[in-house]
Amino acid sequence: PQNLLQMTATLKEESSATSSSNNGAKKDLGPQPVVVSAEAEALSHSATTMKLTPSFDLFQLLTEEEGGVVPQEMPGNAMRDGTSLKVGIPDTLEGMKLADYKGLGGTKKIEDLPDPFKMVEKELQPFADSIKELVSTDQPILSMAAKHFFEKRHGKRFRPTIVQLMAKAVSACPPEGVKGDQWEWSGASEVDMEGGVVTTTNHLGSEVWRKQAQLGQIVEMIHVASLIHDDVLDEADTRRGGEAVHKLYSNKVAVLAGDYLLARASVLLARLENTAVVQIMATALESLVAGEIMQLKSSPEELLQMESYLRKSYYKTASLICYACRSTALLGGHAYGSTVATACEEFGFHMGLAFQIQDDILDFTAAADILGKPALADMSLGLSTAPILYAAQEFEHLRPLVKRRFKEKGDKQTALEALYKSKTAMDKAK
Repeated sequence: PQNLLQMTATLKEESSATSSSNNGAKKDLGPQPVVVSAEAEALSHSATTMKLTPSFDLFQLLTEEEGGVVPQEMPGNAMRDGTSLKVGIPDTLEGMKLADYKGLGGTKKIEDLPDPFKMVEKELQPFADSIKELVSTDQPILSMAAKHFFEKRHGKRFRPTIVQLMAKAVSACPPEGVKGDQWEWSGASEVDMEGGVVTTTNHLGSEVWRKQAQLGQIVEMIHVASLIHDDVLDEADTRRGGEAVHKLYSNKVAVLAGDYLLARASVLLARLENTAVVQIMATALESLVAGEIMQLKSSPEELLQMESYLRKSYYKTASLICYACRSTALLGGHAYGSTVATACEEFGFHMGLAFQIQDDILDFTAAADILGKPALADMSLGLSTAPILYAAQEFEHLRPLVKRRFKEKGDKQTALEALYKSKTAMDKAK
């Protein structure tokens, strides 16, 4: 049988050849944010390791009218149109359209929808509380720095909430049949409970539930570590409404605290006892670094490309979310190539990008006390996000400003005036 973990390697020659035969000439989305060389990557693989394709290349983001291309079929997305998700449970939100709600053209109140945070609040609380203990160390300064964002400035806990919600969702979907020696390579965790299958009735409080919740803790540790390191790189003064860690202590302590969190996350990840999940989440770590490099090294021309901005946003933000979503399915007994696991990653891909784009919009529309960080922070770092890029499509005089990263006096003010003058830029970003 075909090994389900033999993912198609993302070699540029193969993908471009396949894409051109299936879809015509594929749009150039700029350089791939590669951390290691293809030769080094090849040396690290064996017959049973996964060669993951980035979600950005697995799923279609833009419509064909907007320049989007239907992705080629490969193990990571081959099951995205499967029907096994129709499990017979009534869907009260079927047919729902966001355009029906206030702020998006409709009249309905968004508050009428279920509050996702409330749905898992009680289940998440014990794990949210215990994460402080998981990162404790005998070194007082390092311990205080590492625990800073888990005690006083814990934020919304968006990522652990997504993992908990995804865990509840996949428990309602019976695993697709993977039998015999196929199961060994499927990436699915062995479910040690009556019947060998997770259901909505036996999920809460089970070992599967505990591991999925711990994955949420791991994801939050990785995310916080990236925030601490980013703040050092960006020389940021505040984070989550308070002083950044390097401002409270020092750059050295902040870097060590971030490194320590990544080390603890790696240990806890190994204790989930699923090598496929370890490989997937390790790839998420690599993606975060790739996104940061992409942000620092983008050429002036790439700074103007919407595709380049979206790809960078995928690597810096969405990759951790979508890989965590697929990993949640694997811990629930679903195979890597199953319809359920594929749907989880695709959901996380779109949710992660939507989350980042909304955050970029708030950079222009929300006050600093709401954001928890300085407003217009992106422009101060020379970064152009969706609202400015759409404004630059409308006003040509913005393009040189974007390409020089708003370095000259008056550049930011000029860009802001053009953005607020535009009748379409903010709406397109939304």
